[in-house]
Amino acid sequence: MIKNREPLSMQEAMKYVDKEKQPEVIAFAKQFSKLSPEKAEELRKKLNDLNLIKLNKSNISKLIEILPEDKDGLTKVLPESNIDENETTIILDTIKEHK
Repeated sequence: MIKNREPLSMQEAMKYVDKEKQPEVIAFAKQFSKLSPEKAEELRKKLNDLNLIKLNKSNISKLIEILPEDKDGLTKVLPESNIDENETTIILDTIKEHK
């Protein structure tokens, strides 16, 4: 039963996977995940706390999964957001703190 429809990064979704019944899902996620679930949740909180209107929950999930390192990477992850230079710097600095 679906109780909540909230975008999650792959890392955050891992806390809902039964590790004993679905080891292949865990193995797949570990191949592509750069952060632990705990660090992913911490990064989500920090990005939410920035209170940037252009960052919605879905955008934050994308940022957590991809972890862009520069302005070009950020623009590729969020092409529709029209994030300005100051916001770009703030977002990238926050991501770098949690790597």
